[in-house]
Amino acid sequence: MKEISYYPGCSLHGTAREYDDSIRGVSKLLDIQLHELKDWTCCGASSAHCTDEELAIELAARNLAIAEKSDRELLVPCVACYSRFKAVEKEVKEHSKKVHFPYKGNVPIRYALDLFCDEPILEEVKKKRVKPLSGLKVACYYGCLTVRPPKVTGIKEYENPQHMDRLMKCLGADPVLGPIRQIAVEPVS
Repeated sequence: MKEISYYPGCSLHGTAREYDDSIRGVSKLLDIQLHELKDWTCCGASSAHCTDEELAIELAARNLAIAEKSDRELLVPCVACYSRFKAVEKEVKEHSKKVHFPYKGNVPIRYALDLFCDEPILEEVKKKRVKPLSGLKVACYYGCLTVRPPKVTGIKEYENPQHMDRLMKCLGADPVLGPIRQIAVEPVS
């Protein structure tokens, strides 16, 4: 069993409850035990970074300090929260930004899609698959916050990400290049 800390964030406890249910259900099926951060607060991803830079850093750092105590990876399903946490991690680790919480930048922050695309988990997905998505063509959309900027996210395949495509193949679907990704990977003549 893999144990991981879990930050649902405001949206997964509000308007995106179905997403929270899905993350929890898939995690349980894949034998991943989620430990929701105790006493977590809003990370400020929605508006704090636009109004008060210091507040935005402190809000995220507080949650990261809580997560760091557990000595586990931190799973973050909301892409806005993920992006905020990664930005604050970079500020603390690389720019020696001082925060009012005992956060050192030592908690691995994982976006949910990235975690579910780890090779050992993909193998588990193959084993647990009940109804393959055979015959279904899918165009995977990664969005910009999950892969960019690469100096913040650490994603190596940021120009042409493939991890969601691999997950779809494991589920039996046929990933195709959508028009935007097709333009991005076609050679220029």
